[in-house]
Amino acid sequence: MTSIVARRPLIADKPDVVAIIGGGFSGALTARAVLQHTDREVVLVSPEVRPGRGVAYGTAEPWHLLNSRAAAMSVDADDPQHLVRWMRAQGLPAELTDFVPRARYGDYLADQFTAASAAAGGRLRRHIASATAVRKTPDGYEVVDDSGCVVRADHVILAVGSPPPQRLPGISDAAFRSVEFVADPWAVGALDAVPSDEPVLLLGTGLTAIDVALSLTAGGRRTPIEALSRHGLVPQAHPVTPPPAVDLGLRESPRLAPLIRRVRQAVADGADWTAVMDHLRFQADRLWAALDTDAQERFLRHCFRHWETHRHRMAPPIAARVAELRAEGTLRVRSGRMTAIVPDPDGGLIVHVEGEEPRRYGAVITCSGPGPVTPRVSALIGDDSTLRGPHGLGIDTDDDGRVLDADGRVQPGLWLVGPLRRGRVWEATAVPEIRGQVDRMVAVLPARLPTV
Repeated sequence: MTSIVARRPLIADKPDVVAIIGGGFSGALTARAVLQHTDREVVLVSPEVRPGRGVAYGTAEPWHLLNSRAAAMSVDADDPQHLVRWMRAQGLPAELTDFVPRARYGDYLADQFTAASAAAGGRLRRHIASATAVRKTPDGYEVVDDSGCVVRADHVILAVGSPPPQRLPGISDAAFRSVEFVADPWAVGALDAVPSDEPVLLLGTGLTAIDVALSLTAGGRRTPIEALSRHGLVPQAHPVTPPPAVDLGLRESPRLAPLIRRVRQAVADGADWTAVMDHLRFQADRLWAALDTDAQERFLRHCFRHWETHRHRMAPPIAARVAELRAEGTLRVRSGRMTAIVPDPDGGLIVHVEGEEPRRYGAVITCSGPGPVTPRVSALIGDDSTLRGPHGLGIDTDDDGRVLDADGRVQPGLWLVGPLRRGRVWEATAVPEIRGQVDRMVAVLPARLPTV
């Protein structure tokens, strides 16, 4: 059984202890792997009562579906049918090609974590709290939480997930603090106060905006919802039937142009573009690492948004519902640059978009996706300037997940898994890639800290 660590000044004062910070998908999967593949003690430090769900799966509504087919979402890379078997064991019909409800997938993850902890013979201890600091000591690390308790460990694995959405420039303090502005749509009850009889603006047109639009219209809302982004691009749809796989034989290149030409040529020659993107997705880290810094910057400036809308696609039923909402005028997607948001004296918010007359909305909701590394995460692990990854996208690590300092040196015993590794690698946000990070890290995780 999972044991709850009582609040006392010091816990986990044993050798070979692995402290994991974070109880979402990354943290729960990491804890499961360490318990299954090592004999080490594990302390999971997280506020979640039931780890595994996190933001992505813990706040999902019944109409929210996974953006990948069930075959890609198993907790075990070598067993793609694992999720399907679990679904069927729950009395739920499922096939490898299905897009499973996200809430149900959260149940699956929580169940797998619970099973692994039960089989670990008491090697897992839960500390239900939020970590506030990680301190290096002569013998390893200390993890301090928001109650003042300290966890001693030989290794600390940061599995804190994606940062929350960033505050966009131009939003006044009064607007940001108002009840009409929703800074984080995934916070519990965040959408409850959004008026159903006034127009609403979504800042962003990606998958988060799609999820929010589905939630707002679940009760039959007809008042217009507008989604605004610089390019006005929405995610593409998965095909109903997966296309045949392709292999482009892509070679590493320090330049971006040859890769783009090869991809365009493959599609021009008749390859299904979704199959091309799926192939690219699993080559992305290798190709990204080979690009020189200038080529990576060009990709971020000119290709990033197009990559996101083609790589992170909607499940077919979601795409069909979005098409209905757009056809009936309930959801309107447009391009533009927001320059300011201020309160309306009569209620609501006034939004200024470059080249347009100001418009009033009953509510504005941030749907711009994860922001940069947050001050909280930076404070948790040390000096912000020493740990930023390439292009400021995350935290720098070596190939196995060891956190690096400003001089590129490994910080022994400090590890990172999950989306914050983006920058050093490219694909770091989806289940298969995080699963690969965890497997590689656990395979090289030493029993004790090396002598430095």
